[in-house]
Amino acid sequence: MTELRTLIDHLEAIAPPVYQESYDNAGLLTGDPQQEITGVLTCLDAIEPVIDEAIALGYNVIVAHHPIVFKGLKRFTGANYVERTLLKAIRHHLAIYAIHTNLDHMYDGVNAKIAERLDLAHTQILAPKSPDHPEIGAGIIGELSAPMDETDFLAQLKQRMNTDCIRHTRLLNKPVHKVAVCGGSGGFLLDQAIGQQADVFVTADFKYHEFFDADGQIVIADIGHFESEQFTIELLQEIITKKFTNFAVRCTKQITNPVNYYK
Repeated sequence: MTELRTLIDHLEAIAPPVYQESYDNAGLLTGDPQQEITGVLTCLDAIEPVIDEAIALGYNVIVAHHPIVFKGLKRFTGANYVERTLLKAIRHHLAIYAIHTNLDHMYDGVNAKIAERLDLAHTQILAPKSPDHPEIGAGIIGELSAPMDETDFLAQLKQRMNTDCIRHTRLLNKPVHKVAVCGGSGGFLLDQAIGQQADVFVTADFKYHEFFDADGQIVIADIGHFESEQFTIELLQEIITKKFTNFAVRCTKQITNPVNYYK
């Protein structure tokens, strides 16, 4: 049997907590580090349906990308989805571990999965934390094997990233060769994507006025937050199964995207 502490040590060796952003709350949110693992369920969002799925499977560990707890909690009365989720997890002795912006900042992390889906080559970190550690930082930039028409690239992006909608700035009538990506809310990296002469910046959560900042220099392609990070669920499963073979690891079957599209 394997203790949860052993799994946590492995995850934190791959994505050290020191690299999470100051606002983040990655780490063990519920559970006893010494509990024996009966099975692990990976997900983006450890919300109630995911808790129910883990319970039904007989698994006692959930490894999520997004922390269910961001703010301080003063009560546990089940008044909202966060409190209900935590109460149910605690009642069923279920551990929830979040590996968030620290995994975002790893070269082989969240953004590498997007780059892999888009067949980007010669990839590197878009905004390294420091010149001494070019493999750690935000976003990834890489190149397509051959330039593509902008419309063809958007069609491929839609298909490869399994998204129903792409919000984008006006097309520039030039081939797409260099592509920058950032899973989740990547607007803070727009200047870096432009500075490194990316033709398209694939990310999520751009606000109306922020689209103007493309300023005819780049195409912003906003594919949605969940859509940009959904393959992180597979990444987490891969990270765990490469190290551990004595307990089951499954990707959640729950679609936790809170955004719906009327087609």
